[in-house]
Amino acid sequence: MTATSAATAMSPTPHSTAVPPLRGRIGGDPRSGHYAVPHRYRLHLSPACPDCLRIAITHSLLELGDTLPVTLLPAVPDSPDGEYAALRPLYEASSHQHPGPAAAPALSDGWTGRIVSTHAPDIARDLAERFGERGPVLYPCRARNALEEIGRLCAYGIHEAAQNAGRLGADSPGYETALGTLLGALDSLERRLADKDHVLGGELTSADVELWVALVQLDTVHRWHLDAAAVHRIAGHRRLWSYARRLAAHPAFGAHLDLDGIARRHHARCRGQEAAGAAVQIVDWTAARRSGPVAPSFG
Repeated sequence: MTATSAATAMSPTPHSTAVPPLRGRIGGDPRSGHYAVPHRYRLHLSPACPDCLRIAITHSLLELGDTLPVTLLPAVPDSPDGEYAALRPLYEASSHQHPGPAAAPALSDGWTGRIVSTHAPDIARDLAERFGERGPVLYPCRARNALEEIGRLCAYGIHEAAQNAGRLGADSPGYETALGTLLGALDSLERRLADKDHVLGGELTSADVELWVALVQLDTVHRWHLDAAAVHRIAGHRRLWSYARRLAAHPAFGAHLDLDGIARRHHARCRGQEAAGAAVQIVDWTAARRSGPVAPSFG
C-alpha cells in the first residue's frame, strides 16, 4: 500500500471542522440553570462513534437507564460531515444557523428543547458527578493527574499515532516514527497492567472506559491501515489485550459494542485500498463479548 493510497483510505479525524462544540454543563444546584433532575435530559448517541461509545458505557456503569433516557442514532450519519437530520432541530434551537453538522453525541434538555452539550468529556463527567449515585466512582479526586495522563496516552499515543502511521503508509520515512509512538504508548500501558486489574489499580474508573474504547478503535478501525508486521507488534502486548477481552465481557462494555456498525461507519468514511494488517485480527470481540453476561444496551 503506497503512502498516497493510505492517505486516501484513512478516516478523517472526527469533528474535523473548526466549529466549537456546544459546552453547557449540568450544575450542582438550581442556580446553574441546568441541574440534575431525573428524566429532564436525553442523550443522543451512536455507539459506533468512539465518543458516543464512551458515554454509553459510562451511562450503563452508573445505571442511569431509568433516570436519563437515550435515543440511539444510526451507525452511519446522514451526510459525510457527520450530520444527523434528526438532530438538526435541536441544534437550530440551541444555536441559530449553527455552522457545523448536527452531530452526535448530544445531551439535550427536554424542558427547553435545546442542547446542553455536545462535548463528550463534559457529558461523561456530568453523568458521573451529577447523576452517578450508583456504580463505580469513575472520577476519583485523588487520581485526577493519572486520569489526565491516560487520556493523553489514548488521544495522542494511540489514536493520533495510529492515524498518522496509517495515513503515511509503511513506505514513508515517517511511518516508523508514528508507529514507535504508538508502540511506546502500548508499552507504558502494558507495564501499568502488570500487577493491576484496572488501569489505575483495583477499581474501575473512567480511565478504563477511555482505554477500552481506544483499544477497540485500534483493532476495528486503525488496523485496516497498518501493515501486518505492525499489527503483530501491537498484538504482542498480551496483558493489554487480555484486559480488553475481560472488559468486553462486562455488561456495561460489551452490550454497546456494535461491530457491524463500526465497520459500516468506517467504510462509509474511507476510500482507497486497505493494508495487509486488515487481515490480522487482534481480538475476537464477538467471542469476548459472549464470555460473560451481556445486559440489554440501555435496559
